[in-house]
Amino acid sequence: MRSARWAFGAVVLGAGYGTVTSFVNDVSSQYGVLGSRIADTGWAPALKVVSQLLDVGWSWAALAVAAGWLVRTRTRGAFAGALALIAATAGYFGLDSVLRAEPFVHVELVVWWIASVILGPPLGAIGASMRRPGVVGLLAALTVPVGASVQMIWLPPQTGGQVVSTTTRVIVWATGAVAAAVVLTRFLSVQRRQRASRESESAPFRPREPTL
Repeated sequence: MRSARWAFGAVVLGAGYGTVTSFVNDVSSQYGVLGSRIADTGWAPALKVVSQLLDVGWSWAALAVAAGWLVRTRTRGAFAGALALIAATAGYFGLDSVLRAEPFVHVELVVWWIASVILGPPLGAIGASMRRPGVVGLLAALTVPVGASVQMIWLPPQTGGQVVSTTTRVIVWATGAVAAAVVLTRFLSVQRRQRASRESESAPFRPREPTL
Protein backbone atom coordinates (compact mmCIF):
# COMPACT_ATOMS: atom_id res chain seq x y z
CA MET A 1 0.00 0.00 0.00
CA ARG A 2 2.82 2.41 0.86
CA SER A 3 4.65 1.63 -2.40
CA ALA A 4 1.48 2.40 -4.35
CA ARG A 5 1.10 5.67 -2.46
CA TRP A 6 4.57 7.05 -3.23
CA ALA A 7 4.39 5.85 -6.83
CA PHE A 8 1.01 7.52 -7.25
CA GLY A 9 2.40 10.70 -5.72
CA ALA A 10 5.30 10.75 -8.17
CA VAL A 11 2.92 10.29 -11.10
CA VAL A 12 0.60 13.06 -9.90
CA LEU A 13 3.53 15.41 -9.31
CA GLY A 14 4.96 14.75 -12.76
CA ALA A 15 1.65 14.92 -14.61
CA GLY A 16 0.80 18.19 -12.91
CA TYR A 17 4.17 19.68 -13.77
CA GLY A 18 4.02 18.64 -17.42
CA THR A 19 0.47 19.92 -17.84
CA VAL A 20 1.22 23.27 -16.22
CA THR A 21 4.36 23.67 -18.36
CA SER A 22 2.43 23.00 -21.57
CA PHE A 23 -0.28 25.45 -20.51
CA VAL A 24 2.22 28.20 -19.65
CA ASN A 25 4.04 27.67 -22.94
CA ASP A 26 0.83 28.12 -24.87
CA VAL A 27 -0.29 31.16 -22.89
CA SER A 28 3.13 32.82 -23.20
CA SER A 29 3.33 32.38 -26.97
CA GLN A 30 1.73 34.78 -29.40
CA TYR A 31 1.07 31.76 -31.63
CA GLY A 32 -0.64 29.77 -28.89
CA VAL A 33 -4.36 29.11 -28.78
CA LEU A 34 -4.68 31.07 -25.55
CA GLY A 35 -1.55 33.22 -25.83
CA SER A 36 -2.68 34.92 -29.02
CA ARG A 37 -5.38 36.64 -26.98
CA ILE A 38 -3.01 38.21 -24.45
CA ALA A 39 0.13 38.66 -26.56
CA ASP A 40 -0.18 42.45 -26.46
CA THR A 41 -1.01 42.75 -22.77
CA GLY A 42 1.27 43.46 -19.82
CA TRP A 43 1.08 39.81 -18.78
CA ALA A 44 3.01 38.58 -21.82
CA PRO A 45 6.60 39.32 -20.62
CA ALA A 46 5.97 37.82 -17.19
CA LEU A 47 4.48 34.68 -18.71
CA LYS A 48 7.48 34.32 -21.02
CA VAL A 49 9.77 34.39 -17.98
CA VAL A 50 7.67 31.73 -16.24
CA SER A 51 7.78 29.62 -19.40
CA GLN A 52 11.57 29.88 -19.53
CA LEU A 53 11.79 28.82 -15.90
CA LEU A 54 9.56 25.77 -16.34
CA ASP A 55 10.33 24.42 -19.78
CA VAL A 56 14.11 24.08 -19.44
CA GLY A 57 16.43 21.17 -18.73
CA TRP A 58 17.44 22.03 -15.17
CA SER A 59 13.82 22.52 -14.15
CA TRP A 60 12.77 19.10 -15.44
CA ALA A 61 15.78 17.60 -13.69
CA ALA A 62 14.68 19.35 -10.50
CA LEU A 63 11.29 17.64 -10.84
CA ALA A 64 12.93 14.20 -10.72
CA VAL A 65 15.15 15.30 -7.82
CA ALA A 66 12.10 16.55 -5.91
CA ALA A 67 10.27 13.26 -6.50
CA GLY A 68 13.24 11.36 -5.08
CA TRP A 69 13.49 13.69 -2.10
CA LEU A 70 9.85 13.08 -1.20
CA VAL A 71 10.18 9.28 -1.01
CA ARG A 72 13.34 9.39 1.16
CA THR A 73 15.07 6.11 0.15
CA ARG A 74 17.42 5.95 -2.83
CA THR A 75 15.83 2.84 -4.37
CA ARG A 76 12.36 4.31 -4.30
CA GLY A 77 13.81 7.68 -5.25
CA ALA A 78 15.22 6.19 -8.44
CA PHE A 79 11.82 4.78 -9.42
CA ALA A 80 10.04 7.98 -8.37
CA GLY A 81 12.36 10.11 -10.51
CA ALA A 82 11.63 8.02 -13.59
CA LEU A 83 7.87 7.91 -12.91
CA ALA A 84 7.72 11.68 -12.41
CA LEU A 85 9.48 12.41 -15.70
CA ILE A 86 7.42 9.85 -17.63
CA ALA A 87 4.19 11.32 -16.23
CA ALA A 88 5.40 14.88 -16.86
CA THR A 89 6.15 14.05 -20.49
CA ALA A 90 2.72 12.47 -20.88
CA GLY A 91 1.03 15.48 -19.31
CA TYR A 92 3.01 17.90 -21.44
CA PHE A 93 2.35 16.22 -24.78
CA GLY A 94 -1.19 15.33 -23.74
CA LEU A 95 -2.20 18.96 -23.29
CA ASP A 96 -0.18 19.94 -26.36
CA SER A 97 -2.21 17.48 -28.40
CA VAL A 98 -5.42 19.12 -27.20
CA LEU A 99 -4.30 22.72 -27.69
CA ARG A 100 -2.64 22.13 -31.06
CA ALA A 101 -4.94 19.38 -32.32
CA GLU A 102 -1.94 17.07 -32.80
CA PRO A 103 -1.65 13.31 -32.23
CA PHE A 104 -0.58 12.37 -28.70
CA VAL A 105 1.78 9.53 -29.57
CA HIS A 106 4.64 10.46 -31.90
CA VAL A 107 8.41 10.13 -32.16
CA GLU A 108 9.27 13.06 -29.87
CA LEU A 109 7.11 11.67 -27.07
CA VAL A 110 8.82 8.27 -27.28
CA VAL A 111 12.28 9.90 -27.30
CA TRP A 112 11.53 11.84 -24.13
CA TRP A 113 10.07 8.75 -22.46
CA ILE A 114 13.31 6.92 -23.18
CA ALA A 115 15.25 9.87 -21.77
CA SER A 116 13.03 9.77 -18.67
CA VAL A 117 13.84 6.10 -18.09
CA ILE A 118 17.57 6.78 -18.46
CA LEU A 119 17.91 10.07 -16.56
CA GLY A 120 15.07 9.76 -14.04
CA PRO A 121 16.61 7.10 -11.76
CA PRO A 122 19.95 8.84 -11.07
CA LEU A 123 18.20 12.17 -10.55
CA GLY A 124 15.67 10.60 -8.20
CA ALA A 125 18.45 8.87 -6.26
CA ILE A 126 20.20 12.23 -5.92
CA GLY A 127 17.02 13.68 -4.47
CA ALA A 128 16.75 10.90 -1.92
CA SER A 129 20.43 11.36 -1.02
CA MET A 130 19.77 14.96 -0.02
CA ARG A 131 18.53 13.66 3.34
CA ARG A 132 21.83 11.93 4.07
CA PRO A 133 24.24 13.69 6.42
CA GLY A 134 27.75 14.62 5.43
CA VAL A 135 29.34 15.42 2.10
CA VAL A 136 27.02 13.11 0.13
CA GLY A 137 23.96 15.03 1.25
CA LEU A 138 25.70 18.33 0.62
CA LEU A 139 26.64 17.46 -2.97
CA ALA A 140 23.16 16.11 -3.66
CA ALA A 141 21.54 19.28 -2.33
CA LEU A 142 23.79 21.46 -4.49
CA THR A 143 23.01 19.57 -7.70
CA VAL A 144 19.98 21.59 -8.76
CA PRO A 145 21.16 25.15 -7.90
CA VAL A 146 24.61 24.54 -9.41
CA GLY A 147 23.17 22.82 -12.48
CA ALA A 148 20.66 25.60 -13.05
CA SER A 149 23.31 28.30 -12.76
CA VAL A 150 25.66 26.51 -15.13
CA GLN A 151 22.92 26.04 -17.71
CA MET A 152 22.17 29.76 -17.64
CA ILE A 153 25.81 30.33 -18.60
CA TRP A 154 26.27 27.69 -21.28
CA LEU A 155 22.70 27.50 -22.61
CA PRO A 156 20.99 30.80 -21.77
CA PRO A 157 17.40 31.46 -22.92
CA GLN A 158 17.30 32.52 -26.55
CA THR A 159 13.65 33.53 -26.98
CA GLY A 160 11.45 36.28 -25.57
CA GLY A 161 13.83 39.18 -26.09
CA GLN A 162 16.81 40.52 -24.18
CA VAL A 163 14.83 41.83 -21.20
CA VAL A 164 12.96 38.56 -20.68
CA SER A 165 16.09 36.42 -21.08
CA THR A 166 18.10 38.60 -18.69
CA THR A 167 15.29 38.52 -16.13
CA THR A 168 15.18 34.73 -16.29
CA ARG A 169 18.92 34.42 -15.80
CA VAL A 170 18.93 36.85 -12.86
CA ILE A 171 16.11 34.92 -11.17
CA VAL A 172 17.89 31.60 -11.62
CA TRP A 173 21.26 32.92 -10.44
CA ALA A 174 19.80 34.71 -7.43
CA THR A 175 17.67 31.73 -6.40
CA GLY A 176 20.56 29.35 -6.93
CA ALA A 177 22.91 31.51 -4.85
CA VAL A 178 20.41 31.72 -1.98
CA ALA A 179 19.72 27.96 -2.11
CA ALA A 180 23.44 27.14 -2.16
CA ALA A 181 24.08 29.50 0.75
CA VAL A 182 21.30 27.89 2.80
CA VAL A 183 22.61 24.40 2.04
CA LEU A 184 26.19 25.28 2.92
CA THR A 185 25.16 27.10 6.10
CA ARG A 186 23.13 24.13 7.25
CA PHE A 187 25.97 21.71 6.42
CA LEU A 188 28.55 23.76 8.35
CA SER A 189 26.20 24.12 11.29
CA VAL A 190 25.67 20.36 11.49
CA GLN A 191 29.42 19.77 11.21
CA ARG A 192 30.09 22.17 14.09
CA ARG A 193 27.52 20.47 16.30
CA GLN A 194 28.94 17.04 15.53
CA ARG A 195 32.49 18.23 16.21
CA ALA A 196 31.44 19.76 19.52
CA SER A 197 29.65 16.54 20.46
CA ARG A 198 32.72 14.42 19.67
CA GLU A 199 34.99 16.73 21.67
CA SER A 200 32.70 16.61 24.68
CA GLU A 201 32.58 12.80 24.54
CA SER A 202 36.36 12.48 24.25
CA ALA A 203 37.15 14.93 27.04
CA PRO A 204 38.65 13.21 30.14
CA PHE A 205 36.31 12.74 33.07
CA ARG A 206 37.11 15.01 35.97
CA PRO A 207 35.38 14.16 39.23
CA ARG A 208 34.03 17.05 41.17
CA GLU A 209 36.06 18.10 44.17
CA PRO A 210 34.27 17.52 47.45
CA THR A 211 33.00 20.59 49.16
CA LEU A 212 33.56 21.16 52.85
